[in-house]
Amino acid sequence: MVRQPLTPQQLEAGRRLGSRLRRARADRDLVEVANAAGISPETLRKIETGRLPSPGFGTIVCLGAALDVPVQELAATWHGAEVGLEAVS
Repeated sequence: MVRQPLTPQQLEAGRRLGSRLRRARADRDLVEVANAAGISPETLRKIETGRLPSPGFGTIVCLGAALDVPVQELAATWHGAEVGLEAVS
């Protein structure tokens, strides 16, 4: 199965998500957060910079837990909502 290229909207959603995760990490060490989430530091770096705009659901769940950010908030960010669940419903 060949994976379809991501749309410009999906790429932008990935940049928003990466930016949100970077803000949540704040001054915490990238390696520390990556280890807490069970992913490699390079994977976290790619997500935060938008080079991995479509990370797996499990990765997002683990990052949310490591950063104490609800998955619903990360989903709202992906959908372009500032914060809130109305964009997820």
